[in-house]
Amino acid sequence: MADPAPNLFPNVSRKPGLQIWTINNMEMVPVPPQGYGNFFEGDCYLVLYQRSAGGAADIHYWIGGSSSQDEQGAAAILVTQLDESLGGSPVQHRQVQGAESPSFRSYFKNGLIYKKGGVASGFQHVETNCYSVLRLLRVKGRKNVTATEVDVSWNSFNKGDIFLLDMGKNIIQWNGPQSNRREKLKAVLLAQDIRDRERGGRAQINVVEGSDEEDSPELMKTMMAVLGQRTGQMKDAVPDDSRNKAQHQSVKLYHVTDNSGKLVVQEVASQPLTQDLLHSTDCYLVDQGGSSLLVWKGRQASPVERRSALSSAVGFIKAKSYPATTNVEVMSEGAESAIFKHLFQSWRETNQTMGLGSTYSKGRIAKVEQVKFNVMELHARPELAAQQRMVDDASGDIWRIENVELAEVKPSSYGQFYGGDCYLVLYSYRMSSRQHYILYMWQGRHATRDEVTACAFQAVNVDNSLQGAAVQVRVVMGKEPRHFLAIFKGKLILFEGGTGRPGVAPPSTDTRLFQVRGTSELNTKATEVPARASSLNTNDVFLLKTPATSYLWYGKGCSGDERLMGRAMSDVLSKEDKQVVMEDQEPAEFWVALGGKAPYARDKRLQKEVPLHAPRLFECSNQTGRFQMEEVNDFTQTDLDEEDVMLLDTWEEVFLWIGSSANQHETQEAVNSALDYLRTHPAGRDLDTPLISVKQGYEPPTFTGWFNAWDPHKWSVSRGAKGEGAGQEDFLTDARIDPSVLTTLGSIL
Repeated sequence: MADPAPNLFPNVSRKPGLQIWTINNMEMVPVPPQGYGNFFEGDCYLVLYQRSAGGAADIHYWIGGSSSQDEQGAAAILVTQLDESLGGSPVQHRQVQGAESPSFRSYFKNGLIYKKGGVASGFQHVETNCYSVLRLLRVKGRKNVTATEVDVSWNSFNKGDIFLLDMGKNIIQWNGPQSNRREKLKAVLLAQDIRDRERGGRAQINVVEGSDEEDSPELMKTMMAVLGQRTGQMKDAVPDDSRNKAQHQSVKLYHVTDNSGKLVVQEVASQPLTQDLLHSTDCYLVDQGGSSLLVWKGRQASPVERRSALSSAVGFIKAKSYPATTNVEVMSEGAESAIFKHLFQSWRETNQTMGLGSTYSKGRIAKVEQVKFNVMELHARPELAAQQRMVDDASGDIWRIENVELAEVKPSSYGQFYGGDCYLVLYSYRMSSRQHYILYMWQGRHATRDEVTACAFQAVNVDNSLQGAAVQVRVVMGKEPRHFLAIFKGKLILFEGGTGRPGVAPPSTDTRLFQVRGTSELNTKATEVPARASSLNTNDVFLLKTPATSYLWYGKGCSGDERLMGRAMSDVLSKEDKQVVMEDQEPAEFWVALGGKAPYARDKRLQKEVPLHAPRLFECSNQTGRFQMEEVNDFTQTDLDEEDVMLLDTWEEVFLWIGSSANQHETQEAVNSALDYLRTHPAGRDLDTPLISVKQGYEPPTFTGWFNAWDPHKWSVSRGAKGEGAGQEDFLTDARIDPSVLTTLGSIL
């Protein structure tokens, strides 16, 4: 293929993060970060997500439900040209309004907002601090939230959904009588997102329970003034559109060729598929029974075949009379997605290293290029900004919440966070001759509800003292964004419990164990874990502190960079000399300090830096009579929902995690559901694959080893200490709701 002109897309950045453009007259018009997550139904968009500088990337083109054929055609052409300008390595995705893939939705944590109109109608994508707004948003979804703009009328309401009446300076959330608490929480978070991004944090949010409207007479009076008097019966709940695709047994592989002078699509094989069916000189299309199409482009395929890959998939959809919402994913050889690999019985990477050989590493800290941090990206997606190096002249202050007031933390203790505390971290730096501020609210896992609420209140006070100039970021213990890690330059320590308050004795334990994860100063942290053998993980570095000595333990799966950062972190945790211990060469005293040997996460599959089949987590349901699942991207322990049955597929084992409040029928049918998953898996999985049923609170190390910094007391402590009413407090604490809506939100629970 001829190299595309390098200046074809001059406004496309190669740095990690998210970039969005709308299509206007065959041109890509950048969407400001404040507008990310807002999509006009009459437009088409290109969304580029780059996971690392110059590395893996995904290009999505989003089709609005009211967009024209010309706009859709222009988007398809531009996405192909953009792919070529980036070297042909990104994975291309076709997204249709209302049927977006989980990976696309994962970019917008607070949900998607569908707006009426489009650029052609003169609409602006975002007008920050504009209060001349009147719109009604219908909010749907428990995990993946969408908000669709509907007519500002009582006729738009129904009993099962949640509606946001947005009046600029005031946002009223009306909860349908048949909506559940998780939907209500998601709607509150969306309302906060609208307030913070579009109104600069200056809008009042109030909640009305549709089942108890008489409890909010003033709010109802306001709604009646805008919507008019309500007449007749309100419509019943509208069932959510099921986007959870059942696995299809009719997975087929098609060969795409232009040998005859025109593109021809011909069936090659049906499941189970094997990797040797794919040849580098050709392009192929995998049809998952009409639920989605995946197109594979061989490195040596002709330019016509490669450039026509996306259009041939769209033509295939029309020829098969598949729904227009069918998702399409296009990838090049060597850049296959995890979903694509899961369709094949076996998969081997090119130049795959066998055993424990060294794989790709970014190099030593001194070689990392310093790039100025883009605060606008943080404003839209804080977790993406973490991939940038911060400016050197930055400075900041840290406070701890003590008796609902702010207590200054000494600089010598910066980077040390205790699970029983809440902290405010103010980060300031200069850009464009102006002072900018980022205010982090770090909330410990064991902090009280009063401390969490006080932390949010004090954040408002600090922001007010800065004339509202601070970007506020809530940080839940264990979920620190990478930019937060970068602030402390590889010296961030998370103590499981206790407090950093002066005069308070530390936890009465003589032996402590810390798990160190990270490859550079930008992404390293040490997390305290229970001091027992089951906490070890072959992938990581651990520091074991005992009264007699300190041990630096290297798992077999950790890289050279991880060991380097582990040693640097160990010097922060302990000034005394450390005894280096290699896995399987531990002295007897090491095991004695941990209470004896015990099984831990040491499966050899965990030792590969890039597993051949990445683990995947699904929320499961078979209530409709067939097994359905929704994938959870970038999963952590907090994604395990107490009300659900979750399936963790590590390829050679399948775990069923059963939440304590999961549906009784799903719990009883959990094993059958797992067998259904294996039986219907496109790759023809072995039905004898080990099935492991795991109950909440009783997870073995073979399960917890797939999660970062697993907290074994997350559920057991809260239940044992708080009793029957723990659920509500945990719900509020985990949600990190603003104090301005805490009182009103109490009715939700």
